Amino acid sequence: MQISEKQSFSPTKAYVLAENRLLRQTLVRLFRKRSEIDVVGDNCFSDSAIEDIASAKSDLLLLDCPDTKHTSEDWLDSLQESIPEIKIVLFGMSEDPDFFLRAVRRGIAGYVLKSASAADLLDAVRTVAQGEAACPPKFCKVLFKTLAAATIKVEDERATTQFDLTHRQRQLMSLVAMGLSNKEIAANLNLSEFTVKNHIYRVMKQVDAQSRHEAVSLIGDAD
Repeated sequence: MQISEKQSFSPTKAYVLAENRLLRQTLVRLFRKRSEIDVVGDNCFSDSAIEDIASAKSDLLLLDCPDTKHTSEDWLDSLQESIPEIKIVLFGMSEDPDFFLRAVRRGIAGYVLKSASAADLLDAVRTVAQGEAACPPKFCKVLFKTLAAATIKVEDERATTQFDLTHRQRQLMSLVAMGLSNKEIAANLNLSEFTVKNHIYRVMKQVDAQSRHEAVSLIGDAD
């Protein structure tokens, strides 16, 4: 049974991309001590870096210095177009939450701070290799708040779209809010009572209200 498990074990193929040669060598030595990680290449940034990463059949990329011209958004787009399945772990990163969120939006799976230890980096790589995401605990709250704000924005946009009434409908509903009857509204707007009734019915359907008064309340809340 143990032999079968060893035969089925397949280490993660990692590629290290960093400008500093000493840093690359240190990381290569660190990861080569781990049986679950196979370092298949390392290099500094260059125009051929993406081709080298692809040729090495890398599963995971350890990426340093994301603020250089070689790791711009266009570069990351090109990398992910060329190797869509690759997992990216940024290391030596800033504690700026905005930079972190931009990295997440670019498809980064791991984010390791400058202050992290070797053990922290190893944990992040293992986590990302297993198909999960890794980030400093302090940034979990940032993600939750960003998601909550985005959800509220979407809900507000839906409400705005849902209650996108015409000028005539809003004019009519403002009179409903004043307590006027259909007959009084018809006289004010020079419409027939039948037309006023139809307008109110359509507005109630549009805002999903059971009564004219509920419709007025919902429209007021949306405004």
